[in-house]
Amino acid sequence: MVLQLVSLHFWPRVWNICWMKHGNKNAGLSGTQQLPESLAQAVDFGDISLRSLQVFVAVEETGSMTVAAERMNTSRSAVSQQVANLEDLIGASLFDRAARPMSLTPTGAILRRHAHHILEAVSAAKTELMELNMSTLVELRIGMIDDLDASMTPELVGHIQKLYPRCQLIVSSGRSDTLLASLTDRSIDIITTGLLPQNMAGYQDFPILRENFILAAPRGVLKAEIDLKSQLLKVPFVRYHPAMPIGQLINQHLRRLRIELPAPFSFDASRSVFSMMLQSGGWTMTTPLCLLDAAPNVSEFECYKLPFAGLSRTIRLVARREEFGRLPHQLAEICRRLIASHTLPQAYALTPWTDDGFVVLGDDGEPLNLAS
Repeated sequence: MVLQLVSLHFWPRVWNICWMKHGNKNAGLSGTQQLPESLAQAVDFGDISLRSLQVFVAVEETGSMTVAAERMNTSRSAVSQQVANLEDLIGASLFDRAARPMSLTPTGAILRRHAHHILEAVSAAKTELMELNMSTLVELRIGMIDDLDASMTPELVGHIQKLYPRCQLIVSSGRSDTLLASLTDRSIDIITTGLLPQNMAGYQDFPILRENFILAAPRGVLKAEIDLKSQLLKVPFVRYHPAMPIGQLINQHLRRLRIELPAPFSFDASRSVFSMMLQSGGWTMTTPLCLLDAAPNVSEFECYKLPFAGLSRTIRLVARREEFGRLPHQLAEICRRLIASHTLPQAYALTPWTDDGFVVLGDDGEPLNLAS
């Protein structure tokens, strides 16, 4: 209800403030960029909805009504109608539809600036109101990908308790696909996962880490001085079950490379994969995180760079959009710090041949400079 009040009653005042502060009379715009005074006086800003401004900005940023519709999770006809209604209210065309991609008219260029100011102001108001609601948060349900559960969950819970001492935490662990389904059906609030929702419109994600796949085998099974690829055909390939997200990723990669490997065993848990490797003298494709989390004794295994084209995966924190204020970003920051201090040194020890096979990522998906 509070957020509805922001959308329906607060923003027209924001429009007026933004127009007075950034409008054509005080902005020093050229004559071709100024909105005619008669037109400005004729527009009833209270009739312009937030939704229409969001659609307008989406079309302006993408240059396409079709792409804007995909971003807004609606139909192209709905986007076209929103733009047409906005143009009717303002009394002028906002886009040059003959241009490819679509470009703004002088009136559209002026509206663009004010629309961004308005949407930023409303977003800030929503964030502050959500932060107020978060201070009384009574329950939070978190899902951790198996590979991070044991190493990260206890300290992560401790950090959350400091932020929200009255909040009851319910933490579960599992596979990425299972956690994603729970997030979708709202039985979990925030997850760490190797998968993204098919439709990201209602979600926000924060990259945490990227890790390269490696070849792992019990000590003594493979000889580093002999061509690794030829050796792989002579020892059992212990496979992750193809129903698992990591198993699907590996299978798709091998198919793309047209590599066929005998695989008499497949398992749906990393612990079973590593135990079977020790028993059978086999090898597997895995990641440093999987090995550190699930291997009974990491020192019993040797790791090698894949003797064919590489493969990597990204672990992210994913939450439903605009429900938890800054909490998802805070949790992502905590996860990054924990991985950098606890997991990164161990991962480097497993993969001494590279320093970019296991990297902590920032919000933009680029490696963080941990030295700064």
